Amino acid sequence: MLLSPLRAARLSALFALFALLTACSRSEQPPVAETPAATGALDAQRSQVEADLHTHTEVMASDAFGGRGPGTPGEEMTVNYLVEQFEGLGLEPGNGESWVQEVPITAVTTDPSAVLAIRGSDFKRDLRYADEMVVFTQRQVESIKVEDSALVFVGYGIAAPERGWDDYGDLDVAGKTVVILINDPGYATQDPEVFNGNTMTYYGRWTYKYEEAARRGAAAAIIVHQTAPAAYGWDVVRNSWSGPQIGLTADNQNLDRVAAEGWITESVARELFTAAGADFDALKAAAAQPGFQAVPLGDLTLSTELSNTLTSSRSRNVMARLPGTAHPDEHIVYSAHWDHLGTKEGEGDQVYNGASDNASGTAALLALARLHMEDGAAPRSLLFLAVTAEESGLLGAEWYVKNPPHALETTVANLNMDNIYGGVDGRTRDVAVVGFGNSELEYWLAIAADRQDRVLVQEPNPEKGYYYRSDHFNFARYGVPALYLTRGVDSLEHDREWGQQQLINYVVNDYHKPSDEYSPDWDLSGAADNVVLFYDIATALAAGRDWPNWNEGTEFKATRDESSAARAP
Repeated sequence: MLLSPLRAARLSALFALFALLTACSRSEQPPVAETPAATGALDAQRSQVEADLHTHTEVMASDAFGGRGPGTPGEEMTVNYLVEQFEGLGLEPGNGESWVQEVPITAVTTDPSAVLAIRGSDFKRDLRYADEMVVFTQRQVESIKVEDSALVFVGYGIAAPERGWDDYGDLDVAGKTVVILINDPGYATQDPEVFNGNTMTYYGRWTYKYEEAARRGAAAAIIVHQTAPAAYGWDVVRNSWSGPQIGLTADNQNLDRVAAEGWITESVARELFTAAGADFDALKAAAAQPGFQAVPLGDLTLSTELSNTLTSSRSRNVMARLPGTAHPDEHIVYSAHWDHLGTKEGEGDQVYNGASDNASGTAALLALARLHMEDGAAPRSLLFLAVTAEESGLLGAEWYVKNPPHALETTVANLNMDNIYGGVDGRTRDVAVVGFGNSELEYWLAIAADRQDRVLVQEPNPEKGYYYRSDHFNFARYGVPALYLTRGVDSLEHDREWGQQQLINYVVNDYHKPSDEYSPDWDLSGAADNVVLFYDIATALAAGRDWPNWNEGTEFKATRDESSAARAP
């Protein structure tokens, strides 16, 4: 294989670093080294990536793309654009002879006239859709009826036998409506000995809570929204869970899910607890302690009728491939989701452009494809995967790992890019790792970060559970080591406090709102730095024979170990 002089110099530098790293204990800080050739390439790479990020983000986040909702004209435009760009760069289709992988989806749209009727012996309340609650169903049926279902407070709704924790206890909730707190007891207590302390576990995610309620036979599951433990405001709940709820098309119509799922505001929850003769704060505090047992909420019941419109279609993952010269069946997978929330009816700007979330990450796929095509093929293959329906529950990535065109046991790593701008302009001294300490990929990351004079840190807000909120999580669940970065906040131009405030401003003002729009004034040099980090990692892995693993103690390591046995020597 002939290498360009630039690539040869850069690979030589990387291999020198890896030789040093291999000689070090895994517990030691990776060594520091650099070469003029590698240093000289960095500014040119960053400049090219930054230009690509601006170009592609502006196009895909434009009003013309309508917010890139799956199953909409915006999907057609996005898929066509991605295929056109990948093909123009000279890549080959990533799914056999096809650029796409069809993903069967069904959208369930609940009529917003739905109400949650709460009744008690001396209490009557009809909760208003969008303002006080959202209610929906994952069952792919045209109508749902829940009638006079008794309300039960189940704390955090967690059953974790390995931790000796079961909020449900011996209480039979079949046919009942469970009322659940968001996040987990570790966050509530800030005690590192309780769950993972401030760092959210999967038990804290809303997905788990609905799943456990279904396993317990509940008729309905309602989560109490609180901004801090949820990590987003009520507007995000209202925008994300109103309108079409998209899921993978299910042969059993998802009848194993609870009939009705939903959220209520904290103020409504307090009102209901008071009506039941209970103290919300006292019960919330009790729920964070070992030994909590679910309690009925007086004689309160819930009734609701949902009228649903079902629309089945096929969305598409887009994938392009740079085949390896020596080990073409071994893949490093770059991933980013191309979808956002689409366009919603109403007054004012109703196009949810999703510029940072995630036109930026999808633009990064194209920027990386350009870098690798300029280098030429490596011994291992590279796959550029743009997945659909992340905003609907990571569905495109779920479909990929359940129906992989390229075997997961020979997938070397997943490098995921989501919301790579995040409202923070410019370069940072830190590299914020989501799921910090999970996998050996962080050793490769540390070497790449050293090239940029940056240091690895845990993400600023581990309590928000970002590790379970993007497409890499599906790769992780199937054992593939997955790396996900978020924006650092220690600004080179300003300081850490400034960067943290920019991130907060984005989450409060723009995340999952129509205001997440592209601006040519964005300073994307910091985002470009992170893209180059991934490029360095993939370049090294594609040229070598390493198989990164999960660190001891992570829940994904056993699956990876099993897949190691399936690989040929």
